Order: sequence, then C-alpha cells, then structure tokens
Amino acid sequence: MTVRVGVIGTGMIGQDHIRRLTDVITGARVTAVTDLDAARAAEVAARIGAAAVPTGTDLINSPEVDAVLVTSWGPTHAEHVLNAIAAGKPVFCEKPLATTAEDCLRIVEAERAHGRRLVQVGFMRRFDAGYRQMKEVLATGSVGTPLIVHCAHRNPTVPDSYTSAMAAQDTAVHEIDVLRWLLDDEIVSAQVITPRATSKRFAHLKDPQIMLFETANGVRIDLEVFVNCQYGYDIQCETVGEDGLVRLPDPAAVGIRTAGRHGTAVLQDWKGRFVDAFDTEFREWTASVEAGTEPTGPSAWDGYAATVITDAAVRSLETDSQVVTVDMKPRPALYGGTA
Repeated sequence: MTVRVGVIGTGMIGQDHIRRLTDVITGARVTAVTDLDAARAAEVAARIGAAAVPTGTDLINSPEVDAVLVTSWGPTHAEHVLNAIAAGKPVFCEKPLATTAEDCLRIVEAERAHGRRLVQVGFMRRFDAGYRQMKEVLATGSVGTPLIVHCAHRNPTVPDSYTSAMAAQDTAVHEIDVLRWLLDDEIVSAQVITPRATSKRFAHLKDPQIMLFETANGVRIDLEVFVNCQYGYDIQCETVGEDGLVRLPDPAAVGIRTAGRHGTAVLQDWKGRFVDAFDTEFREWTASVEAGTEPTGPSAWDGYAATVITDAAVRSLETDSQVVTVDMKPRPALYGGTA
C-alpha cells in the first residue's frame, strides 16, 4: 500500500517534508496540497503531480487523502488537526500542536472521544540516533539514577522577528519534549534567568537565557538558549547519574589539520543537524499509517505538555525570573496515564 498524504501548508518546512515524502522515503505519495498562497500551492502541486485544493477542509475530506500533514501557520494547527480527527484520518502536525494549552486540550479530548491515537507531533529529536542512544543508556540504568541534566541550544543568529518569548516557545520546546522522553519524567516547574546580554542582538531581545526546570522525581535541568552565538548551530545534552554520565555525541565530522590548527566544522543550521532524524521520523510515521497502527512518535498529550511548560517559562521570563509551577492536567489513560 502507498500512503496518500495531503499537505496543508507549502512554505519552507512544508516543501522540505514534501521533498522527503517524494524523494527520500518509500511507501508514501503526496496526492494533494493546499496553502493560503494558492499560486504557491499550485506550483508545488504541479511539480510533484498532486492536486492543489482550495482549503484544508477540502484536503482532509478528499477520498484521495489517507493521512494529513499539517505544516501551516501555527495558529491554524488546531483547526486542521481537529478536522482530521473528525474525519478519522491520521495526522502529523509540525510543532506547535496548537498555540494555546486550551486548544491542545481540545485536541486531546477529541482524540480521546475517537478512542485511539491519530495525532503525531513533529518533535524530531526523538528520532535522532544520538538521542536514541542516550535513551537506551538511561533506560538500562547504565549511569544510575539521573540527577542533573545540562543542555545548550545555540543558533548562529536569528531574524529581527524573533522575540524573547520565542526562546522558550520555538527553541527550548525541542529540549523540553526530548527531556521528558529521555527521563520518562514530567517537568513541574520552570524558571528563566537572563545573564549579561550579548551585544550581537536586537535591542528587543533577551539573549542568552538560562532556563531551569525541575521534574516530578527531583531531576534538575539547566538549559542555555543562546540564539546569537555567531559560530554555528550547536546542540549539547549531558545527563549526570549516580554512577556516571551520558553525553549526546556531536555530529560526525572529519578532522582538519591546517595552518597549525586541528579542528572540525560546526554545522550552521537545524536542517543539516537533524536531517536524518527528520527522515526517520517520516519513515516510521508512514509505516504506522500503512499498518493501520497508532503512531509511535510524540502524541497530542506531548504537544499539550510542551505548550504548558513553555507557557510557564514565558511567565517566569515576564515576572523577573520567578519560579513558575507547571499547571498540567492529569494524563489520560490513552496516553499512558491513569486519569
């Protein structure tokens, strides 16, 4: 069976995923696309032999679409995901699942009413080989009980449209999701501290930021978010346990010896760093759709949890670094909870 995928949103990330579904992985074919920019949707559709349809609702209800990929503007995500659930179709939604915790809960409740998982959220780090190796080390107890996690998320630069709140909402959200998964633990509080600001930033931006989290089991997490570090795209993660530590490996790169120096190149963007994770993510999602099984990636509940935690971090940033309690609802049984 070839999974027929309809794509809502043909911007940069949408086109990258269309390329992935068309040219990289097997078992999927993009059969329909839509975008607010109808001309762009038509151009993309013509390039891959798909249909350009007027709206997301038309795409979701099309008999030529087995599964839906949502890569549109964030505030539209909830509408499209809810419509896909109502149609009983699997839906992959790029982060955020929704822009408010209330809309995330609406999706969770709709999926619960449906009776099985249909939603996967696009947190790709769970599919990265290095993070998966870390997960295996922690799950087997090789370094003992986790005590502390140190992380860094650095970008060379960001555009003027990037705001201080986006450090949590758009950047740290990836660490928040992958750490919940790595530790199999829930984050219960957040605090954001702003050290001396870099001069290489826009006046409105607080950068860097230090984010401090605590989990239900008492693990302390510190995360440096520095989005104007200048030198490259650099993701670091280290978990300290009672018997040792495990560190995320840097991407494989050749060593260069020249002019009296020895070094390796630093990647400059997220696409290069996580290209294999994106491919694996879609390969596994397509396989689950083809098999008719529930998706194994991040769930609607994970999308809700990430939104609630980033909301707490933004509140801390806006209230002079107060520690903010994460106010999360009980996890429903559909997502592994008891409620």
